[in-house]
Amino acid sequence: MTNENKGTQFLKIAAIAQIVLLAFIAYQLTSWEPTITGNVVADSNDFKAEPTPTPSPSIDMKSLMDDDAIKGDKNAPVTIIEFSDYECPFCARFYSDTLSQIDEKYIKTGKVKFVYRDFPLGFHQNAQKAAEAAECAGEQGKYYEMHDLLFEKGVQGGVASFKQYAKQIGLDTGKFDTCLDSGAMAGEIRKDMSDGQKAGVQGTPGFLVNGQLISGAQPFAVFEQVIEAELAN
Repeated sequence: MTNENKGTQFLKIAAIAQIVLLAFIAYQLTSWEPTITGNVVADSNDFKAEPTPTPSPSIDMKSLMDDDAIKGDKNAPVTIIEFSDYECPFCARFYSDTLSQIDEKYIKTGKVKFVYRDFPLGFHQNAQKAAEAAECAGEQGKYYEMHDLLFEKGVQGGVASFKQYAKQIGLDTGKFDTCLDSGAMAGEIRKDMSDGQKAGVQGTPGFLVNGQLISGAQPFAVFEQVIEAELAN
């Protein structure tokens, strides 16, 4: 075989190898998707935000509410369930920028009921005990009072801070401290996370609005659009 023929054959083999390599890379890219294992999930805004609400099939909103505290009229026609983390900055953004607007326009007027369920992320040091603190406060009928303080004052102080918050909202601190220290609400938190994952929540904050999934700290206009559509039905 001449040197010219050998060179031509080598170029053909190299071209075929390059095509095979590119096809393999393309397959890997198209088949990849993020997964979650246990608590190893991310703030949902770490992924591309989902601008359009999507239907989440076969969601029983009444069942998904579980026995968690309701903010607003329990008979309101629209239900918003938030799966959230008290240490997540995007959840705090929703609380400060959006929830107050939803509260004024829809919750206080009896059109929306709001339910907060826990989805503490494993890499947030104080998120789990913060969630337990809110549940322990709920045992004394002051869930949303603790919920608000956790977002407004923060969770960096950990358990010691949560016990101070309990005093501020007038809880029986003995009962609260026992509840928090014993981990009595840990099972409730695990159930919230499991229910959220089954409903399609992959990060925080995640919302179900009458069965439609909204991911991330979306602006008020996104929620307004979905709520108005549901009220018109």
